[in-house]
Amino acid sequence: MPALHHEPTSPTCVFAQRFSATRRGARLARLLAALQLAEWGLTRGTDDHDAVTLVVAELAANAVLHGRVAGRDFALFLAYDTCGGLIRIEVADTHPAQPAHVVPAPEEDHGRGLVLVDALAARWGVRERVGPGKTVWAEYALPAGPGRLAWPHAAQQGEPCRHPAPR
Repeated sequence: MPALHHEPTSPTCVFAQRFSATRRGARLARLLAALQLAEWGLTRGTDDHDAVTLVVAELAANAVLHGRVAGRDFALFLAYDTCGGLIRIEVADTHPAQPAHVVPAPEEDHGRGLVLVDALAARWGVRERVGPGKTVWAEYALPAGPGRLAWPHAAQQGEPCRHPAPR
């Protein structure tokens, strides 16, 4: 019996993966996110690619440094809405405490992760998740125009944008 070819019903690209709550896990999350963005057509070394990768790196580092619960992983979810030009980044950990959004003193050499996320993201926030813990999310808006990624099926078939149901 031939394999069925499934055409996506929505122009949203998705990546989801769990990682160990270690520095190595945070590094792997950043590297795989960068690879996934490149596969979606967001060229490595561009401002947009680097900004989204930095947001992933900061949120993953926070999950490992501040959201770690022994024996529990953290999860990374990326979604690219090709119609709206928006990339959503979600990092879920099992620690219930909300991240502190505090601007560190100039002499401090740490604590600027959420300041960077706030500067790069169109918006970001924290929400409870099913089970213990929280999800820290950020949305990065790609500029309009010819540089925006194209969803090949919609472009080839002239389909209108259809958005998935909210998660």
